[in-house]
Amino acid sequence: MFGALGEGRSRFENFLEADDCLRTVEAFRSMGISASLKQGSHVLEIEGKGLSGLQASAKELDLGNSGTSLRVLLGILAGQKFESILTGDESLRSRPMKRVTKPLKQMGAQIKGKDDANFAPITIRGGKLKGIDLENTLSSAQVKSAILFAGLYADGKTRISEKIPSRDHTERFLRAAGAPLRTEGEWLSIEKVSGLKPLAAKLAGDFSSAAFFITAAAMTEGSELVVKNVGLNPTRTGLVRLLKEMGASIEERVVEETLEPWGEIRVRGKRLQGIRVSPEIIPSVIDELPILMVACALAEGESLIAGAGELRVKETDRIHSMASGLSAIGADVKELPDGCVIRGVERFRGGSVKSFGDHRTAMALAVASLATRGEVSVEGLACVQTSYPGFFKDFNALRRS
Repeated sequence: MFGALGEGRSRFENFLEADDCLRTVEAFRSMGISASLKQGSHVLEIEGKGLSGLQASAKELDLGNSGTSLRVLLGILAGQKFESILTGDESLRSRPMKRVTKPLKQMGAQIKGKDDANFAPITIRGGKLKGIDLENTLSSAQVKSAILFAGLYADGKTRISEKIPSRDHTERFLRAAGAPLRTEGEWLSIEKVSGLKPLAAKLAGDFSSAAFFITAAAMTEGSELVVKNVGLNPTRTGLVRLLKEMGASIEERVVEETLEPWGEIRVRGKRLQGIRVSPEIIPSVIDELPILMVACALAEGESLIAGAGELRVKETDRIHSMASGLSAIGADVKELPDGCVIRGVERFRGGSVKSFGDHRTAMALAVASLATRGEVSVEGLACVQTSYPGFFKDFNALRRS
């Protein structure tokens, strides 16, 4: 997204060639952006055309399963002078979008879709935007990012406040690209800008992908694992803090900081203790809660996860999918409206579980098989392509090592 809107060539090394990211690249190609990606190279080069250089696509923009892509792209398209239709797969078409479309309408965008533009397909026509003040009550980085992008096109200031800070990837990229982003007390503000600088950087490895192996090592007594070149942005690594509270032996070391800090994490496994996960830490661990639930299900004592109602509206209802899967292999999990109570067991039993078409559920339940007395069969693994195509290759290699 930043490469397309920058003025000139951007180059990113260590690009994640997963379906969510590739769908985003293809969406911008259909809007006239040249993007070069040699398969397997993990190097993405983009010829940016500036903030107003996009062209109307001749087809719908199909974002597959990527809620981040669809929601954030709405913020960019709110500032364009053409009409676009955004859609996705069955799961994405059931995910709530009003959290983004409502404030964008207030800014001046024309948006239509099912249930007052709460569900895709969504049609958006950019307009003359004006800045707004938005309280980001969901502490959603997707909402924040969409509105910040729209703010680049809006007259006046666009300001966002959050009681609980959300992940700050977009802010870091905006500052690097030269956007007038400022912190004013409890408000994050941005103003219209004439252009953005192109970027060149080695991207940090995806922490959410690494989280499955970090947790697997932490909960397996006698194991030791070093994860290299992984993102260590403190707004993203809430899982590490929680695992440490559970008694895990984890060391972090920042090696370099380009757009974001990255480095290595060393983990040594042991029996973990139950934990209370409070709402304040949820935004920094929201994508890692499925694998955290696996660790809690094996920890000594009781664990409580609260304030995680957002899991109900992810690719699937992740509270239910994880509670269902873990219960099927002998875990003690009780669902709550916004979380769950988990009483730890020493080991799981074998059994058959469903991914519910959700990549994080599938990978989390695969990791659970490390602590079972029999085999675990996970139904519906194709969804893993969404974020981590090489997961099972890496997982099986680690199991043998």
